Amino acid sequence: MKFLDEAKVYIRSGDGGNGCVSFRREKFIEFGGPNGGDGGKGGDVIAEAVDGLNTLIDYRYQQHVFARNGRAGMGKDRHGANGADALMKVPVGTQIYEEDGETLIADLTARGQRAVLARGGNGGFGNAHFKSATNRAPRRANPGQPGETRTIRLRLKLIADAGIVGLPNAGKSTFLAAVSAAKPKIADYPFTTLQPQLGVVQSDGREFVLADIPGLIEGAHQGAGLGDRFLGHIERCRVLLHLVDATLADAGEAYRTVRAELSAYGHGLADKPEIVALSKADALGPDEIKEQIARLKRAAKKTPLVVSAVSGEGVAAALRALQQVIDGARLATTANAPAPLDWRP
Repeated sequence: MKFLDEAKVYIRSGDGGNGCVSFRREKFIEFGGPNGGDGGKGGDVIAEAVDGLNTLIDYRYQQHVFARNGRAGMGKDRHGANGADALMKVPVGTQIYEEDGETLIADLTARGQRAVLARGGNGGFGNAHFKSATNRAPRRANPGQPGETRTIRLRLKLIADAGIVGLPNAGKSTFLAAVSAAKPKIADYPFTTLQPQLGVVQSDGREFVLADIPGLIEGAHQGAGLGDRFLGHIERCRVLLHLVDATLADAGEAYRTVRAELSAYGHGLADKPEIVALSKADALGPDEIKEQIARLKRAAKKTPLVVSAVSGEGVAAALRALQQVIDGARLATTANAPAPLDWRP
């Protein structure tokens, strides 16, 4: 299935049904009185986050979503049927914006969350509604209210606990394939990864979700390479794993290039906890590894881990470091959560 993380959709809620003007007419009943029913309410357009979806590809082909109109009221005090709602099923992690792409309407981060995007119009009152002691035979009814129309933008940001960043060919996809059941494309040329990949990782009997995104190059925030749009998929991550290719001429310079792109992107990515690791350690000798560690340590201001997804060296230590940061973030979130309300009927 093709991965799509942005879509533009035109939505329209249903119009309300018209009220009815009607009078009771039966044999031997001279003054039956008004009995026109009210119109039904128009359907709403609702977005719901569901499991089993990880792309917005459905809305590439369904760019118009309409709810049903309410039915008109009828005689004998019959209320018109309400219009059916239009339910838009989207992946967990979908953000919904106005047409300008900046005004956030809803952020669906958990399964089952719903957001009403366009409310249906109310049905009009029938003439029975206007009956009073001084107006025994009203001959007017209200029309139904029109529904809402708007254009929205859907933007998917994957839900992952940790994200992998680095230059192209830094070994990100190889690392993800080695620690999870994910099967990303792996090749010996840049930009092998063209779309984000997710994998479930087990470490010390616990699990977390790891995301791999396309590589960054210098000037990505200005559109170089694949750009930096995919960085949105790691905005929700609790920690970043920064892989630096040990076979490059200067590991420290490679680290600074990626950090500059993270800072240029913004949205708090540069401030996230970071685990720095020197990848492809199996491709160099001990002396060369030692030199690259020194360069990377000066650039990152911390001692990097040394990993090799091929031989397995340092992989367990990297996963354990990620798990520790994730556990700490989860505990902090739980501690800051509001206490549940003590509700009694």
